[in-house]
Amino acid sequence: MRVIGIDDAPFDFDDDEVLVVGSIVRAPNYLEGILSTSVEVDGIDATDRLIDMIDNSRFSDQPYMILTDGAALGGFNLIDLERLWKETDIPAVSISRDEPDFEDIKKAMKKHLPDWKERYEDISTGRIYKVKTEHKPIYVQVEGIDIQEAERIIKLFTIRGRIPEPLRMSHIIASGIVKGESKGKP
Repeated sequence: MRVIGIDDAPFDFDDDEVLVVGSIVRAPNYLEGILSTSVEVDGIDATDRLIDMIDNSRFSDQPYMILTDGAALGGFNLIDLERLWKETDIPAVSISRDEPDFEDIKKAMKKHLPDWKERYEDISTGRIYKVKTEHKPIYVQVEGIDIQEAERIIKLFTIRGRIPEPLRMSHIIASGIVKGESKGKP
């Protein structure tokens, strides 16, 4: 079974774009390939770029599930999980370490984005599941797969800690490319 884990690289908000890495991992932790693209910082192209990255790769028909680190890339460049799932025909799951604080998100969006109302509505409407791990819980949104199956796959790909290996690998690779070495938590 293969999964794609997607994370963005470290960036500054004055950057135009940010690197995005997708790690294709066979259960539980065998790295089989790397995909990359870029998205606009605080832009609106994340979903399109992810679909293109996946569909135009030799791995497009292999993954059982797409994992994203959070619901956005490059700041507030939101990922439409439903569209990602439907256009790639691969279930899409967003994973966050922390429970989203929608009031803080709304304040940040209001401050920085002229179209904040539409984006806030998009990010605050999906159901968020709290998933127990051996450590602290993670927070998950799912499209194209039920939460029980998503939990099973997340646990299969989680070796240590609470973040599945495909996401951890993408974080390490993206950080290493942009910063010269990896550091920090995915």
